[in-house]
Amino acid sequence: MARHFVTPLLCAGMIAIGLAIGGHLESLRLTPRANAVPGSGRNSDSSGQGIESLVHGGQHIAQVASQVMPSAVHIQAVRVESGRKVEETGSGVVMKSSRGRGLYVITNNHVVRGAEPDQIRIDTSTGESIHPQQVFRDAESDLAVMQIPDIGTPTGRWGDSSEVSIGHFVLAVGSPFGLSQSVTMGIVSAKGRRDLSLTEDRSVINQDFIQTDAAINPGNSGGPLIDMKGQVVGINTAIASNSGGNEGIGFSIPSNLARRIFEQLVSEGKVRRAYLGVELDNNFNDDSAKRLGMPRARGARITRVYNNRTTPATMAGLRADDVILSFNGTEVVDENHLINLVSLAEIGTAVKIEVFRARQPQMLTVQLTDREDYRTAADAPGTFETR
Repeated sequence: MARHFVTPLLCAGMIAIGLAIGGHLESLRLTPRANAVPGSGRNSDSSGQGIESLVHGGQHIAQVASQVMPSAVHIQAVRVESGRKVEETGSGVVMKSSRGRGLYVITNNHVVRGAEPDQIRIDTSTGESIHPQQVFRDAESDLAVMQIPDIGTPTGRWGDSSEVSIGHFVLAVGSPFGLSQSVTMGIVSAKGRRDLSLTEDRSVINQDFIQTDAAINPGNSGGPLIDMKGQVVGINTAIASNSGGNEGIGFSIPSNLARRIFEQLVSEGKVRRAYLGVELDNNFNDDSAKRLGMPRARGARITRVYNNRTTPATMAGLRADDVILSFNGTEVVDENHLINLVSLAEIGTAVKIEVFRARQPQMLTVQLTDREDYRTAADAPGTFETR
C-alpha cells in the first residue's frame, strides 16, 4: 500500500519541479526542445509537457555546469600557528581583471590566511598544480586574490548580484571535503544577511550575504555561486550548521561586492575604504526610536562623533542621537548596512545623507575621505573604526 501511494506523489513532485525549472529557463533556452510523444488524453499531454520541461531544465543546468566548472580550482594552503602546521583546503575561481594583466584566482581570505605563496597550491581543472605569484588579502571582506601564471585556464564571468532575486536557481561549485569539481544546486533563500559572527575577532565587517540552500560544505569556501546564465553572482563563504556539514543554510559574498574588492586588490594591492568617524548603536530598537520621536527603529543611530575636526562626520555636522535614514539615495536598514555602504563608497565624493534629528528628517552632505588617512593621524589614536 505504501509503495503504491508514494510513487504517484514522487512522480507529481518531479513533474512540478520540471515545470518550475522549465518555466524559469524559458527565456534562456540553449538546447532544442525535445519532441514529446503524443499522448491519448489531457492527463497524458500534461505529463508529457512536465517530463519535457524536466529534461530541458536538466540539459540547461548540465550545460551551465560544463561551462563554469573549468574555471573552478581546488586550493590547499599551509600556515604555522602556535608552532604547528595547519592545513586549510578550499576553492576558488579564475577570473580576469579590467585593471591588471594575466589571470587571478579569487577565494576567501580564511582559506589562505597566514600562508606564503610557496605554501599555497592551486589545482586547476586540467590537472595542473601551480603556486600563486602574489597574494593580496582583505580580512574585512574575507576575500583574497592570487595572481597566477597565464596557462590558458578558462575564466569565469562576473554577473550582477543585484539582479538575483529570492527563489532564483543557483549552482555552488567547489571542492567539498576535497572532492574537486563538484556542483550542487539550490535557490536563493534570502539576501542582505548581515551581522554574522564569521570570526572570533569579528574582523569581517563588509557583510551583505546571499543566503542559499545549495549544498555548501567544508572545502566549498571561496568557490563561485553561479546563476542560470553561467555567471558568478557570489563567492561561497560560510554555512550555518550544528553538525559542521550542510544543513541548507549557506552564505555567499555577492558578486557586486566581491568584484569591487577584487579589482581594488588587483590594481592597488589593498582596499581603500571611506569612513564617517562615528560610533553606532548596535542595539537600536523600537524603544530607543520612540524616545527620539520615531514610530519604530530603522536606520542607524549615532552614539558618538569622534572628536576630530577633520572627520567627515564633524565636517558634515553630524551629532550623537542623529539617526541616519539614507546614504547616497539608499535607505539604511541598520548599522551594519550603513557600515557596508560607507566603507565601500567612492573616496573623495560628496554624498547626501538623510538624518532624523529633533523629531524631523533633514538632509546633510558628507565629504568622504580615506579611512587610512585618519588611522595614521597623530591626533586620532584608538579610533580606527570603519564607520
